[in-house]
Amino acid sequence: MSLEKGSLSIHSENIFPIIKKWLYSDHDIFVRELISNASDAITKLQKLVMINEAQIEENPDYKITVTLDEEAKTLTFSDNGIGMTAEEIKKYINQIAFSGAEDFIKNYKDKSDKDQIIGHFGLGFYSAFMVSSDVEIHTRSYLPDAEPVNWKCDGGTTFEMTEGTRESRGTDIILHITDDGKDFLKEYEVKQTIKKYCSFMPVEIFFDIVGKEPLKDADGNLLPPEPLNETKPLYTKQPSECTDEDYKSFYQSTFNDFKEPLFWIHLNMDYPFNLKGILYFPRLNTEFDRIEGQIKLYNSQVFVADNIKEVIPEFLLLLKGVIDCPDLPLNVSRSFLQNDGFVKKISSYITKKVADKLNALYKTERETYEGFWDDINPFIKFGALKDEKFYENVEKSFIYKTIEDTYVTLSEYLEKAPDKKVYYATDTVQQAQYISLFKSQEMNAVILDHPIDSAFISLIESKNEDVKFERVDADVSEALRNNSSLTEEEQKTLTEKLTDFFKKALDLEAITLRLENMKSENLSSMIVLSEESRRMQDMMKMYSMPGMNADMLKGETTLVLNEQHPLVDYLIKQDDGDNETVQMICAQLYDLALLSHTQLSPEAMTAFISRSNTLLTKLI
Repeated sequence: MSLEKGSLSIHSENIFPIIKKWLYSDHDIFVRELISNASDAITKLQKLVMINEAQIEENPDYKITVTLDEEAKTLTFSDNGIGMTAEEIKKYINQIAFSGAEDFIKNYKDKSDKDQIIGHFGLGFYSAFMVSSDVEIHTRSYLPDAEPVNWKCDGGTTFEMTEGTRESRGTDIILHITDDGKDFLKEYEVKQTIKKYCSFMPVEIFFDIVGKEPLKDADGNLLPPEPLNETKPLYTKQPSECTDEDYKSFYQSTFNDFKEPLFWIHLNMDYPFNLKGILYFPRLNTEFDRIEGQIKLYNSQVFVADNIKEVIPEFLLLLKGVIDCPDLPLNVSRSFLQNDGFVKKISSYITKKVADKLNALYKTERETYEGFWDDINPFIKFGALKDEKFYENVEKSFIYKTIEDTYVTLSEYLEKAPDKKVYYATDTVQQAQYISLFKSQEMNAVILDHPIDSAFISLIESKNEDVKFERVDADVSEALRNNSSLTEEEQKTLTEKLTDFFKKALDLEAITLRLENMKSENLSSMIVLSEESRRMQDMMKMYSMPGMNADMLKGETTLVLNEQHPLVDYLIKQDDGDNETVQMICAQLYDLALLSHTQLSPEAMTAFISRSNTLLTKLI
């Protein structure tokens, strides 16, 4: 074959829409594109052999090999697939963005399964120039009389094509790496990139280094090379073929997470769209803002991206998993994906499968479900807040952990609630005094101690008009108090007197104080803050006042004194609010109540300790 020179033909009608909407943002993507092309070349040949339109040797060892030559500064991608003729190079390489995969599918649309044909753009080959000064193609078609061809381009608009020397069918693509791509002359970088994009490629991928001694066993025998990928990943199999150990092993190897997942959902759908995958429920962190999931999206076993919110519902991004959908229109922009009806169907399907799994666990394995609840409830609540349909699907599977360390549904709790309110605690340590008071009167409360619970409570109340949540320190429930032994007039007089005592002791202009005859004799005082005020303060704290402290609560809280407690009884019997002991007891009662409600400021804590020491010395 004589030397032939020419200019690359750029079909603007093919390339310009792609350039405008989608271009490679990561330089390492060339590895994915070239290996995908190699995989396609093998897949095409397999199809032709299957339909008896190609004759090759029996039991061919199909493979892709990536070879690094550090000295020559080259990276070579080799396959033993369909190969190309000179005319095919002119058609598929010289005419940029004329997709060979699309042409193959068109010609054999009635004879082949297009799901395993990866390439759709015809632009992937040219990603090689992102890291290369020159690119060479050495190829030979599978056709019996085909001649080998060499093609070379320096990244401009000209090429050289000559008769080649390749003796067997297939293609070698040689990249002469530039300084911009020098990282890809390192073994680790190349291997990691291959694993990132091609871990599940349907053709075995091997890595070789020029001049590196092959591995041998202890007896000096050569060890067979190990492929870098898994050609039949777990998610491509039928669920009936997979064991629990298979699922756990796949999870650990895919996400490098050696904590066992709680449970998983195997997605396997062929109609009305092709979708396979596995979603795992990991053991979540306790802090909501630290939860980081990872949903890997694949197209025909080729990695596309992590956490594409346009395809995967946002709340599912808290999970870990793999989803492979060859039908996704990945050659369009994300703004299109957001409005694409097909994508929304996929999203809805995934959401429903997750809801179905949760409901099934709740109905048939409630004890197991309760064991998972502490880990999975932030995810479920986030999903309910973000997705109305998900909320409707899992509403009956919401359960609540109680201060008795049991789990109840909302209806189960309300059946035993004396005043039909849902009492809850947000901090079992800080609110221990209130929880103890509830337990002493055989009253139950639920524990809602996650940052997302504030929004979740509002959601449940909005969906159930008759349901009201109230924190354990919001007020003194009727079930926790007896009728006062004092008349209304006596209560008014004593409240005014004690209010004056506490004003002087605490140096306050105003304080809200209330006398109650509480059933617990051990409780002297407590701080209550109405549910409405507390929620308002929580919101202010979240958005604009992160430094809120005890002093900022004084004007909003109510100090409740137990009239039957000895310390309160002592104050009731005193007439002199200026008495040092009276003032110390007032301050102590207030701080004790405040400690069970919130943290004291450093200054207040110092004063509390000093005062405690002084009061104790009076006992000597």
